[in-house]
Amino acid sequence: MNHVSSIQTPFIQSQAIPKAAADRKVDGFGDLFKKALQEVDTAQKESQMKTQQLVMGEGTDIHEVMIAGQKSNLSLQLTVQTRNKVVEAYQEIMRMQV
Repeated sequence: MNHVSSIQTPFIQSQAIPKAAADRKVDGFGDLFKKALQEVDTAQKESQMKTQQLVMGEGTDIHEVMIAGQKSNLSLQLTVQTRNKVVEAYQEIMRMQV
């Protein structure tokens, strides 16, 4: 007696089959790094805008300015360190003997 064929799985049958991995666009490191740089730029601009608003007396709280500044600073530091590690890895690969 075959019990497996009598089991119904409506949950699995109703699920859509995802596209094959080859059909999906996979972001490369360059795309991810470009996106990260855009986010750093956005954080820098937001920090600058909030600082300007504080100086002009437009009702921005000092803690919001400080938080925006720290986010901007940390994201820039992370980006620079990531770049440094990538360059270091590239240099290490170039030193390898074939």
